[in-house]
Amino acid sequence: MNTIAVMPTVTSEEKSTPLFLKVLAVIGIMILMGGSITGLMTYLNQGYSELFFAQWIRAFLTAAVTVMPLGFALMALLTKLAERYLPNSSEKVRNVLIGVIMAMVMESGMAFSTAINSVGVIDTSRLVNIWLETLISALPLALLLMAVVSITLKPKVERFLKN
Repeated sequence: MNTIAVMPTVTSEEKSTPLFLKVLAVIGIMILMGGSITGLMTYLNQGYSELFFAQWIRAFLTAAVTVMPLGFALMALLTKLAERYLPNSSEKVRNVLIGVIMAMVMESGMAFSTAINSVGVIDTSRLVNIWLETLISALPLALLLMAVVSITLKPKVERFLKN
């Protein structure tokens, strides 16, 4: 008795990752990166008090709707530019370079939004001083996070989002 095994065909639609999982991945990265950096910045600006969590959430949400969407767009652009202008460099080298640039850009934006939440915009000289102090103080964490994320998570997340 001969039997014929029929293998089900898998279409690209069945393999593709659902959109809600892609959105959850991006939100997870935003919370990890933005939450830790704005948390540190809020602590540096305000210290720890009863108002800390409310100020932190406000700083995070401000960054989440302003700085982070721009950051994701910039990261996509920088990735394309790095692939085009540094084709002979390894992916890890390109990712570290992009990570350092993104750390500086995102850090500056989050430091600015956190400083605005902390001191307001009326006293611009104080705002600039708080922004610069926050930027310099939190930069080591931002560089560390971006280096780790660029080397480990970014390639995996890019593959996940393209699927």
